[in-house]
Amino acid sequence: MKPLIEKLPFTEDTSFVTKTFQTPNFEVPWHQHVELELILFTRGDGLSFIGNYAGEFQPDDIFFIGKNVPHTFQKRRENMITSAVVVQFREDLWGQEFISLPEFREIKELFEISLQGLQLYGETKYLLKQRIRDLEHLKGFKRFIKLFECLQLINEKKEYVTLSTQEVKLANPKDKERIDNVFRYTIESFRQRVTLAEVAGIAGMSVQAFCSYFKKSTKKTYIDFLNEVRVGYACKLLIDTDMSVINICYESGYNTLANFNKQFRKVKQTTPSTYRKIFAARNVAS
Repeated sequence: MKPLIEKLPFTEDTSFVTKTFQTPNFEVPWHQHVELELILFTRGDGLSFIGNYAGEFQPDDIFFIGKNVPHTFQKRRENMITSAVVVQFREDLWGQEFISLPEFREIKELFEISLQGLQLYGETKYLLKQRIRDLEHLKGFKRFIKLFECLQLINEKKEYVTLSTQEVKLANPKDKERIDNVFRYTIESFRQRVTLAEVAGIAGMSVQAFCSYFKKSTKKTYIDFLNEVRVGYACKLLIDTDMSVINICYESGYNTLANFNKQFRKVKQTTPSTYRKIFAARNVAS
């Protein structure tokens, strides 16, 4: 299954889209689009998948995603209400001549970095939050200027972490569909037993050929990617439920507690129990 190619709801008096999407309109499968995306989560939490990155999202998180980077955000519970303010714009929004000016060089470089997917933090996240909300209600040239303010803020402060190590490029359509099939299958199946033979079959390759192909395509092994997805899901259960660690282990797709602890420490540099205690302490402090 290829990622959905998303089409945007432009109107006659707008050149880019800013809109709040809330359940059930928030639920979008693995997809991509030529527009860059700035997204502010306002309600709900869950798992984020950007390129070959698997992590988490929660209210007030802000991501900046480059063009054609496949991504999806999956809410934690099926009955959860989730919403986000989404800003989508084309790279040539200001026109080819304008973006070729020397003064625009740093913003063009930011667009290149955004192909890895960025998560904002610190003062930048705080300052962007209101600006993104303003974009939804501004009209005319003011919204044009406000978008540029957002980009300039990100560029100047550089308070972001890059997420995906997957190179975004115009690949052979067959290769692109193959890796998209693997990502989609993983997102849908990580809670169950997943074998390399099954995933290689999804890709239409032998196990050996698939392992080499996936490492070359994503700069990480498939098992590493699968563990990142599972650990990300386990983190949400540790924070938001009273489930025991052993039950979370099984719920996240692991068969033994020893392996779960090992993989969790590898991804998060701490144990599941310590991770839960740290977040419990933060909640008490706040």
